[in-house]
Amino acid sequence: MKEIYADHAATTYPRPAQVAEAMLGYLRDIGCSPGRGGYRRALDAARMVYDTRCLLADFFHVPQPEQIVFTPSVTYSLNLVTKGLLAAGDHVLISSMEHNAVIRPLTRLATERKIHVETLQCHSDGTLDPLQVQKALRSNTRLVILTHASNVTGTLLPVYEVGDILAHSDTLYCVDVAQTAGSDAVDFADLHCDYLAFTGHKGLLGPPGIGGLCLSQRAVDLTQPLIEGGTGSRSEDVHQPEFLPDKFESGTPNVPGIAGLAAGVRVLQQQGLPAIKEQKTKLTQAFLTGLAAIPTIIVYGTKEASTTTATISLNMDGVDNGDLSFMLEQTHGIMTRSGLHCAPLAHKTIGSFPTGTLRFSFGQQNTLADIEDILAGIREIVAER
Repeated sequence: MKEIYADHAATTYPRPAQVAEAMLGYLRDIGCSPGRGGYRRALDAARMVYDTRCLLADFFHVPQPEQIVFTPSVTYSLNLVTKGLLAAGDHVLISSMEHNAVIRPLTRLATERKIHVETLQCHSDGTLDPLQVQKALRSNTRLVILTHASNVTGTLLPVYEVGDILAHSDTLYCVDVAQTAGSDAVDFADLHCDYLAFTGHKGLLGPPGIGGLCLSQRAVDLTQPLIEGGTGSRSEDVHQPEFLPDKFESGTPNVPGIAGLAAGVRVLQQQGLPAIKEQKTKLTQAFLTGLAAIPTIIVYGTKEASTTTATISLNMDGVDNGDLSFMLEQTHGIMTRSGLHCAPLAHKTIGSFPTGTLRFSFGQQNTLADIEDILAGIREIVAER
């Protein structure tokens, strides 16, 4: 039976062969820690890490490569932002489409540090009016956090418009690009953001366990590290270094992950983001068009390929989405994700809480033939009900 992977919003699969080759190449040919020695292999490792910073700085339009800090995941990056910045009395604005990587740390900080978290209610299709942010700003608004795109519906949020609103304010701005990096244009400079949180294992085509955070200079000055420890620099000082990237990078880095991430980004550069976006838009539009003709299917989000990523959530009337996911995999080899997708507020916004949805998300490895096979599988299940 043919397998169709439609869960790219969770993690990309299959990855380009270059990613595994780059990781193996580091383990086989270098294998040493960067910044921990003056011998050739250690210098080779340090050079590879620095080259990856330069690659990402070019990719995200970040002024200096040192402004990119490697982390284990976008979740870690977002925790670094919230826990490293916020203090008692701070006001924080988020949207109702945010992931638990934002919601849970802020919920804890609301109790422990007495910060005030205000959730801006998005429309039922997941969209947000940027003027809501402007109207909600207060004198003590310390931080605005927005996801670039919902991991539930794929709906794109107005992150650039909000950046323009905040560009000359004292409020810091964090954009989560976990769902858009690698297909949609992400420009750190044009976003006017202070933090850009990304992960390697989705659209950037890298392995799990590697992510990062791009920081503005004022964010560097105002943010404290989550952990302290060895950095390979200023070892005589018992205090954590204040300079980048060492301030936020303690311990031995995930060098195989960095190598794989660099390989994934280079593949993206070869393919070109416009071509990748065009392909995913075609897949999304074909899927939405096909779903519109199937009775008993409820589709969430904007239902417009131009205002969403290649992620579509749906439910079938009278069928549990977990059961539907199981049937599609067992009978048609179609791999999807069901449930709440770690974003309960998003499901409350679109009206699918507490049962959640069945989510389909496509990558550049998918084809129009895959879309038709998925639609045929759904039609077959509908016909049998």
